[in-house]
Amino acid sequence: MANGNPAVRRDELEMLIRARYPVINVVSYEEQRVLAHVQRIAERREKKVYTWSFNTGVIPAGLTEQSARRTDPQTRDPLAALDRVIGNIEPAIFVFFDFHPYMGNRNFAVIRRLREVAAALKNSYKTLIIITPTMCMTEDLEKDVTVIDYPLPDLTVMEDLLDQVLAEVRDNPQLVIDLPPESREALLQAALGLTFNEAENVFARALVLQGGLSAESVPVVLEEKKQLIRKSGILEYYEAAEGFENIGGLDLLKEWLWKRSFAFTENARAFGLPAPKGALFLGVQGCGKSLCAKAVSAAWKMPLLRFDAGRLFSSALGSTESNMRRSLAVAESISPCILWIDEIEKAFGGVGGSGGDTDGGTSARIFGALLTWLAEKTAPVFVIATANNISKLPPELLRKGRFDEIFFVDLPNEAERKEIFRLKIAERNRNPDYFDLDALSKASAGFSGAEIEAAVVAALYDCYYAGRDLEEGDVMLALAATVPLSRTLSEEIRKLRDWCLGRARPASTGAPEVPEGELRKIELE
Repeated sequence: MANGNPAVRRDELEMLIRARYPVINVVSYEEQRVLAHVQRIAERREKKVYTWSFNTGVIPAGLTEQSARRTDPQTRDPLAALDRVIGNIEPAIFVFFDFHPYMGNRNFAVIRRLREVAAALKNSYKTLIIITPTMCMTEDLEKDVTVIDYPLPDLTVMEDLLDQVLAEVRDNPQLVIDLPPESREALLQAALGLTFNEAENVFARALVLQGGLSAESVPVVLEEKKQLIRKSGILEYYEAAEGFENIGGLDLLKEWLWKRSFAFTENARAFGLPAPKGALFLGVQGCGKSLCAKAVSAAWKMPLLRFDAGRLFSSALGSTESNMRRSLAVAESISPCILWIDEIEKAFGGVGGSGGDTDGGTSARIFGALLTWLAEKTAPVFVIATANNISKLPPELLRKGRFDEIFFVDLPNEAERKEIFRLKIAERNRNPDYFDLDALSKASAGFSGAEIEAAVVAALYDCYYAGRDLEEGDVMLALAATVPLSRTLSEEIRKLRDWCLGRARPASTGAPEVPEGELRKIELE
């Protein structure tokens, strides 16, 4: 199948070559795609292209393996290869593969020679390009080597690839292609974030698994993205099976999210809509913030990545910052996707406080990196952050521009509790019409959604032990035996409500009942 034909920031690579930047580090896993791009530039600039790897040494680009064996084997040595770059007379571009292991801090000879190459090539028509999967620049080379990130295939490249895949299988009567415009765009959007080879492989996999390509091929592509996340070892991939219909209440929040589900299409870009940045969910524990994050993934048909602060922080010096950068890079590489930062105050609550320097400033540095990324990211990564304790959140996180909106998720009101009971009873294979949902809703004033579900489960345990089916009275007893958080944490909830008043949008219409003990005592006489 064909090679992609990208433009790197209006062909930044060609601009650097024309400006005679001597040494360029291109960060990309797609060696062949970058090499093809370099060859097109060299053809336009009338330059030759040479490649280097440890197995072949320096050889003209495009040589067969058999021909490569007859070249000078001495240039397999990194120092000899760099000597060849300096000694070459004609205008040329040298592309080095897998050279980064020789650029470590202890390889003083290679680092010294690279700096000499950079100085020698400034006054020549030669360029050295080093392709590495990740940025691995030492301090000694920071001023001599220019680093650029080679972007993954964009929508245009994916369209060309899909068209060529379809052209190759068009005459196969055993394959069924059913891709109307909406399904085609959904498939292409799902493929964004994959490398060219990964996209080519996953299209072929869908053809084999499903006997064709259709809207049903989107989950196959998302499964490929799941493998990328597993390989990273930092983010967690969540299988989101529940949609908005499985959430009781939160009507305003669900409406806001649903409207933004259409903003990731090319039609939205043409209309002038930017991709939505994300939302911060503040509220009482157990009221559906995390469930809503999972439902967004199912409703939007996008991968859901959970950012785990416990995996981020590491005892190894410097690895925490590296993990942070890698996490954000992985999220961008598989976009469009949803990045879920659960209980964000636990990860960054100490930033700026009296204990903010106990880790040598690591928390402050990674928090600053996150803030910068939230404000400046261009990749379609929708960030959902949840928090229970607003007092621990750094004020910088709440500034406009980090998130599109801040929502306050309060305790469910009576109508919402009724809907939650209906959903939770139905999930346990019982008919909710056989229960007095109004009575259950009234009896559960001040309960969160999680507490309602726990009461239904507790009643089921009692009924199973007693050898009979679930009845309304069993749920009533379970509710009576539960002390909800709205009573034990009434002061904290009141403070949270006071803070969110005028600062955050309500997630639901209507107001919840005020728990007992929260009413203001006024002396009238």
